[in-house]
Amino acid sequence: MTESIGADVCVIGAGSGGLSVAYVTSRLGLNTVLIEGHKMGGDCLNYGCVPSKALLAAGHAAERHRRSHVFGANGSEPEIDFAKVHDHVHDVIAGIAPHDSVESYEGLGARVILARAQFIGPDRVEAGEYEVRARRFVIATGSRPSVPSIPGLADVPYLTNETVFDLTTLPEHLIVLGGGPIGAELAQAHRRLGARVTMLVRSKMLRRDDPELAEVVKDQLCAEGIDVNEGAAVTAVESHPKGIAVGVDGAAGQRQIVGSHLLVAVGRTPNVTDMGLEAAGVEIGTTGVVVDRRLRTANRRIFAVGDVAGPLQFTHAASYQAGIFIRNALFRMPAKVSYHALPWVTYTDPELAHVGLTEAEARRNDGNIRVVHWPFAENDRARAERETAGFVKVVANRKGLILGASMVGANAGDLIQPWVLAINRKIPIRAMADVIAPYPTLGEVNKRAAGSFFTDSLFSDRTRGLVRFLFRLG
Repeated sequence: MTESIGADVCVIGAGSGGLSVAYVTSRLGLNTVLIEGHKMGGDCLNYGCVPSKALLAAGHAAERHRRSHVFGANGSEPEIDFAKVHDHVHDVIAGIAPHDSVESYEGLGARVILARAQFIGPDRVEAGEYEVRARRFVIATGSRPSVPSIPGLADVPYLTNETVFDLTTLPEHLIVLGGGPIGAELAQAHRRLGARVTMLVRSKMLRRDDPELAEVVKDQLCAEGIDVNEGAAVTAVESHPKGIAVGVDGAAGQRQIVGSHLLVAVGRTPNVTDMGLEAAGVEIGTTGVVVDRRLRTANRRIFAVGDVAGPLQFTHAASYQAGIFIRNALFRMPAKVSYHALPWVTYTDPELAHVGLTEAEARRNDGNIRVVHWPFAENDRARAERETAGFVKVVANRKGLILGASMVGANAGDLIQPWVLAINRKIPIRAMADVIAPYPTLGEVNKRAAGSFFTDSLFSDRTRGLVRFLFRLG
């Protein structure tokens, strides 16, 4: 017997975007139904941001031990108990999980249904033993790992971000397909924990980022012993007595690489199948559910947020989009998405962070720009911490309006945030240069980079002449 439920808002998917919506609608007293077909917390908590950063933290700890001799400590090769690394990762997940749990959201007043949802009309979904009618729906079903069509891949055991964190034994030789953030982060983490790692990248590593900065990350991975192969097309995969054999066609010609484990990290695919979206009048495009700038689908009572709606598949993008839905659907404000100040970070060591336009994008829009750099090696705190790799790169127009900022270096994900605010609020680069930064901090790199925008004009012959003139006035 199917039970009928009426709701103000029905949220499909309990990842970061869906949970953000359900939290607010429940707290505001709306009758909210939250449907999740797999795990509460979605990809970010269970397979993405949280476990990957926990694994990276273990790798960083091993590397700090390995490099401690530069500070006068007895640095040596660390002994890794990978089963304990696994336990650490899952302990971090378990510590966060209660915030995203069924009990937490039912405590807020939401009705939580653990079942797959399928639309059976423009205003109805079925989920398990329930039929839900709602005034507004939010599709927040996220994405899953993309699996390329490679001959033989379906016949061998391979890892994705949904399974790699279940390993309790360190891979002897991990082959990573893909050179995006997920591939780069997991490659470095496993290498630092003692695995041999080979990366096969079809084009360029971190190709969405400024190549000048991505090259710094690539150089570091190579320096740590990771075999990075760019321009490598995988032609076939097959079982091998030592694990898995991967056929590669690249700069070195055709060859076969044998590893103990294979990790597929070539992108994400939005979860839109078997949802009955046609019955709901929702259009599906090449990147997921088609939405307008107010995140409405073709069926105006249905919205979509997060990876399933794109265009940027980040947890913080999903949370931002949830806020756009809240303003539109609850407060009747015609809020529209704008991604001009949406940052992203790759959490390798060094980290790579970006917001706004890259240099190439800015030049395509308007060639009349200025680009300034400031190296971490010129920062006293970075020298004290032995974290001198990398630099800040800022793109501005001739009047000092900041168009984009990128940085590669220690704590870049934290240091990028003032630039996010500046671009979002159109704060000129002079304001960043005028900031009084505490000494010695890594944050000084932002002030110095901004100040370098004015170096040429400050020490020009014209300024020197003006100073001499003013000085003669007494």
